[in-house]
Amino acid sequence: MLMLSIMATIIFIITIVVMMLATLLSKKTLLDREKCSPFECGFDPMNSSRLPFSLRFFLIAIIFLIFDVEIALLLPMVMIIKTSNLMNWTMTSFFFIFILLIGLYHEWNQGALEWNN
Repeated sequence: MLMLSIMATIIFIITIVVMMLATLLSKKTLLDREKCSPFECGFDPMNSSRLPFSLRFFLIAIIFLIFDVEIALLLPMVMIIKTSNLMNWTMTSFFFIFILLIGLYHEWNQGALEWNN
């Protein structure tokens, strides 16, 4: 029991020494404006907070999430092809992909995917 407590004390002391050396030898500056300011997704946090938010950025993010979830639903369909009825699997897959393509066409037709406007 005595040996275990001695080992624990030695490990604790070595840990403290290494942490103190890492703190002293690191080249961290505390007065850097860029590193001390919070990161706000590309917005400058030092400016006024009453600037209008880009609705196109929000729309592109929502479209990305919708299509990302749909792709996550498509991936398991490949895995179950061997265990399911081929006709049911084919009809379900084509129907789901058809809905995806209609949604993509609608977004493209509405101009939501264009960045240069």
